[in-house]
Amino acid sequence: MIELEGVPELIDPVMVAAFEGWNDAGDAASTAVAHLDREWKGEVFAALDAEDYYDFQVNRPTVFLENGVRKITWPTTRLSVVRIGGDKPRDLVLVRGIEPSMRWRSFCNELLGFAHELGVEMVVILGALLGDTPHTRPVPVSGVTSDPELARTMNLEETRYEGPTGIVGILQEACTHAGVPAVSLWAAVPHYVSQPPNPKATLALLNRLEDLIDLRIPLGELPEDARAWQLGVDQLAAEDSEVAEYVQTLEEARDTAELPEASGEAIAREFERYLRRRDGQPGPAGGPHATETGDSSTYLRDSSGGRTRPPKPPRDERQDDSDEE
Repeated sequence: MIELEGVPELIDPVMVAAFEGWNDAGDAASTAVAHLDREWKGEVFAALDAEDYYDFQVNRPTVFLENGVRKITWPTTRLSVVRIGGDKPRDLVLVRGIEPSMRWRSFCNELLGFAHELGVEMVVILGALLGDTPHTRPVPVSGVTSDPELARTMNLEETRYEGPTGIVGILQEACTHAGVPAVSLWAAVPHYVSQPPNPKATLALLNRLEDLIDLRIPLGELPEDARAWQLGVDQLAAEDSEVAEYVQTLEEARDTAELPEASGEAIAREFERYLRRRDGQPGPAGGPHATETGDSSTYLRDSSGGRTRPPKPPRDERQDDSDEE
């Protein structure tokens, strides 16, 4: 039994989790949870024992100096609480850490133990994956669940995925078997610009989370950072004709596939989000732009293969034959 001391009774709590690593392309998901923690001044109340779940040769501890004293930070997963007031008070339990190296079932059971003790009503797990999506279009975010009833009531997709999975998939299934409603939100990050940070994908995840849990999230400088990020990638892509042509191909495919989405529910969602924010605080003042502080080498790179541009399409076999002749 997990005993929590010093944590007050929570109001309609939702657990929001993200994990660095395989499920976190562009660090979009972990940055989203870090943003929530920072904006709402989360208070850490628990940390999982690093010895139980991490291989320190894979995720190494770091040494730092504090007032001249050497200290060590161990890779782990921490839980914090944010209290949200207003007309519709609702509290969040934030889970932020690194995908564990071992004992995944025990890891999930420990998190579910905290969820049970805190009265968590739903678990939302954020993830990001590499995809064939252009950086110039809105970031696709899919909401999936293993619960057919939840899929119907919250307009989500019922997951049909088969194949290798990470801790996001394992935790979602653990929640399902434990009878805890669970949703995974996945943002698609362009594979040709996969290096972190990706504020545009982080912003898309937060917007989707906002719709899901009916809670206004302060965005701070994220919208401006997302615009600066896209401008920076635009400029770098324009310098390479192959990349520019590839992006155009992705744009055409995306526009053709999503033409029906230009009406109906998609427009309604955007209009509702606009109305929620219309009477809120003004947009953020100017801040540092990604293009001002970032190295251009962080863009247009496929981390899985080290490429600085997308692969060329295969040549037509008939052309190959004529070359050989």
